[in-house]
Amino acid sequence: MRKRLLAITLALVVVVPAASLLAITYGYIDTNGTYSNTGAFIVKSPTTGNIFPICSGTLIAPHVFLTASHCTAFFQQDLEPLGFTAYVSFDSPIDFGDQTSPTTGLIEVQQVVTNPAYSRAQNDSGDIAVLLLDPQDTLGIVPATLPPAGLLAEIVRTRGFADAFVTNVGYGVQNRVVGGGVPFFQDANPIPRMYSFSSFNALNKGYIRYSQNPATGNGGTCFGDSGGPQFFTYDGTTYIVSITITGDSVCRATNVAYRLDTESARSFLAEFVTLP
Repeated sequence: MRKRLLAITLALVVVVPAASLLAITYGYIDTNGTYSNTGAFIVKSPTTGNIFPICSGTLIAPHVFLTASHCTAFFQQDLEPLGFTAYVSFDSPIDFGDQTSPTTGLIEVQQVVTNPAYSRAQNDSGDIAVLLLDPQDTLGIVPATLPPAGLLAEIVRTRGFADAFVTNVGYGVQNRVVGGGVPFFQDANPIPRMYSFSSFNALNKGYIRYSQNPATGNGGTCFGDSGGPQFFTYDGTTYIVSITITGDSVCRATNVAYRLDTESARSFLAEFVTLP
């Protein structure tokens, strides 16, 4: 989601200009490492050496970390010119800012690739990107399985979402706290990898929408989860079917996620991985 990038700006005062990520709401800490192929897109300050998670993402091949283009574009346009460098971490939790720890496992990003088709189009923004890594640095991590073409349309057609949930995973702020003053989002440091469950809401050409209303038993995503995955098991296989892009401002209604089974998404990904 595109809001934590702004939150990072405020947190860094003037060190970082503007950014946005989102994190899990009404969910659980991944204490068992079930989602160990989900990590954080990290930037490091050239002056202090402090690190900051700006988005989430998923390893989809030993050398390919999938995230959102609005995250990579922000890095390339605003942070890289200031000397910030890009990393990925699969640690949980991750200490950041003035609590940065030298023991955090950082994987240096070899190349940041923003989708050249990325735009603000409502039907299909192309908001998908990759960070290219040295595959020797991801040994032991099992990449997520990408969906075949048109899988989400098939799941909707066969009512596969009727009694099932997707699993959101990511790093970032947690539940919105209300009562006793101005509402605020919990923001832990160190930040853990978390997961939550959401139900299907709607499908269109480029996006899938999930309900994240806690009143109906759903969890969701919030500031810090942009680029992070939704996993869904269909016919016995667990796929990464979409990635978090945006949602409502209080993180209590709808998670808007980018589909990975469309022709446009697959066209971009085919440059880096072998598709099913």
